[in-house]
Amino acid sequence: MINLLVVDSHPIIRKGLELLFVTSPHIQVVGSVGNGEAIFEFLKENRVDIILCEIDLPKLNGLTALRRLKKDFTDIKTIIFSSQPEEIYAINAIKAGADGYLSKTAEIVALKEAILKVYEGGTYLSDNMEEQVRRNKRINRSGPFYRKLSTREIEVLKLISSGRKNKEIAVELNINEKTVSTYKARLMKKLQVNNIVDLISRAKLIEL
Repeated sequence: MINLLVVDSHPIIRKGLELLFVTSPHIQVVGSVGNGEAIFEFLKENRVDIILCEIDLPKLNGLTALRRLKKDFTDIKTIIFSSQPEEIYAINAIKAGADGYLSKTAEIVALKEAILKVYEGGTYLSDNMEEQVRRNKRINRSGPFYRKLSTREIEVLKLISSGRKNKEIAVELNINEKTVSTYKARLMKKLQVNNIVDLISRAKLIEL
């Protein structure tokens, strides 16, 4: 039996996934939590094989949690299950240590296939993303800017656009404030803007 932990800020989604696997002979939802920090509290007391995790989470975002998981819980596999566009986030999530990326628009059968494939040691991407990887295409949905950004830069950009201050970003990403300022300057240069307001406006394109 595969022990699955569901991580999502929306209670209805968490409950829906629990109900989805109630009768599954292979997959058991052993728990669900609503923020990134709660993942690690849960893991102190429970055995988990796979974590199904959203990117946009309170307290600790999904990508930051993923980095910590890969450092402290190397045996646990993670699938990013997100409403964020896979064209932007899928490859960056894999680079950050995820074992799979699945859009919330996917069919139920795809979700089950992803969990089983990752459990067996594979990496799961949608057929479309697999094809793009094979053809070595640039992952780009919102124009030429985002293909220039690293995983960490996208992570910082997401936190900036959510209203986090430099100190808060530094604490969440476990870096110093000077490094945050460096990332901001780098982002403004790459995204061709001159101030934080325009940077946040540009960041909103990721949500398209």
